[in-house]
Amino acid sequence: MNNKKKISLDFLKPVIELEYQMQQLTKISSNQETIINHELRVFTKQLELLKQNIFQSLTPLQRLHLVRQADRPTTLDYIPFIMDEWIELHGDRGGKDDPALVGGIAKINNETVVFIGHQRGKDTKDNVIRNFGMASPGGYRKALRLMKHANRFNFPILTFIDTPGAWAGIEAEQLGQGEAIAVNLREMFSFNVPIICTILGEGGSGGALGIGVGDKILMLEYAVYTVATPEACAAILWKDSKQSLEAAEALKITSSDLKILGIIDTIVPEPTGGSQSNPKIASRILKTYIIKELKQLLNLSKDKRKELRYQKFRNMGTFYEG
Repeated sequence: MNNKKKISLDFLKPVIELEYQMQQLTKISSNQETIINHELRVFTKQLELLKQNIFQSLTPLQRLHLVRQADRPTTLDYIPFIMDEWIELHGDRGGKDDPALVGGIAKINNETVVFIGHQRGKDTKDNVIRNFGMASPGGYRKALRLMKHANRFNFPILTFIDTPGAWAGIEAEQLGQGEAIAVNLREMFSFNVPIICTILGEGGSGGALGIGVGDKILMLEYAVYTVATPEACAAILWKDSKQSLEAAEALKITSSDLKILGIIDTIVPEPTGGSQSNPKIASRILKTYIIKELKQLLNLSKDKRKELRYQKFRNMGTFYEG
């Protein structure tokens, strides 16, 4: 049983209050069943409308808080729903097996693939084990080992990004964190097989880019993708982390902003209330998008894919001065 406490977000309080009222109605005696059912139908419609209104107007910072919730599905929550068969593989063949970055071999739509993704914890104890989804150099080297295996045997690569950033401890630097991420960036550009990257929750800095070079970049509707967290950005620019709201607006971290900028290719819709409201439906939607993109990429030659991959990232950040 999961004993974790769900942190209540201010913008979700109206939803929580309405859900509480619905729960109380169900506890009323059965001799008033007809009245209760009518009230529940009314509340259900009100709840759905309320959720739609709230989630359509979320600020970038609210989206960030949403994807940091403990009940937000992680890589290992999606994999059993998306993959028909799968097995996790371990180790970087250098003595490390980072639990913050997982990967393995799987089948999706009768196609053998290699999957890699960040893995956050579900509670404090699990987060300590998973290092809050912040991968170490060993994690990125494990990812590279699996990707090289995929390239050797002609298996498409699927990556799932969900991290506030790479582990920034002293030991990580001593073990070559920057070099490990840089090598992954270089190698991912050279692979012959299709690569599809999906941002599930929080995609932060180099930690996200370490498995984020792909032919197609998908992003869940309420996910965020940023060069630095709004708190870190505010602390750097204004020496005040309380200005994170302003920083979040300026950073353009939402899926709609990044689609306009050409950083991502496709926004994957989420159920009303976010993927945490119904992980099974969220997984089903994501699987449909992945299969569609994979079919299109497999129809291209390896040289064409590599050329398009190069041009895609080469064109990012270009601008014209009048």
